[in-house]
Amino acid sequence: MELKQSTIDTHIVFYLSGKIMGGPDATMLNDQLHTLLEQGHKKIIVDLSQVELMNSSGLGILISGLTTVRNAGGQFKLAGVTDRIRSLLAITKLHTIFEIYDSVQKALEI
Repeated sequence: MELKQSTIDTHIVFYLSGKIMGGPDATMLNDQLHTLLEQGHKKIIVDLSQVELMNSSGLGILISGLTTVRNAGGQFKLAGVTDRIRSLLAITKLHTIFEIYDSVQKALEI
């Protein structure tokens, strides 16, 4: 997994790409989230439009991120979710707990 980050208005946007399979990927995203929350950033958008593959460990990374941000009183949104990942979220019923948007721009509007 590759992780890039930018700030748009009051939101931090994580651009994930490649394969999200757990392991070091979990630590990388978790550490970055904790750092941002400590700095007072509580509006997080995760762009998944360039993610090729995600397994159950990858879903665990997203759930952990959601929990961390919500426990800090923040917002955690998913954007650019591909059909493959959207299907995975639907099968696992996780689409009911995540805020999912077609694009980063749409996530910023709400």
